[in-house]
Amino acid sequence: MTTDSQFSDTPTKLLSPLELAGILGVPVTTIYGWRGRGYGPPAIRVGKHLRWRPEEVEAWLARVGRAS
Repeated sequence: MTTDSQFSDTPTKLLSPLELAGILGVPVTTIYGWRGRGYGPPAIRVGKHLRWRPEEVEAWLARVGRAS
């Protein structure tokens, strides 16, 4: 049996807008506002829902921290 290298045996839990807002300490409306302006960590769409990979959020935070 072959496995798709894109998926691991233990998939990473994707973050919802509410979870991301809690982690970053900002209101959910800020998350949506950032997205509309092209700012913030990159999101993926799962059906009609937005989700964020924790590792991409961490990478974004590292980039933002270096820029300030």
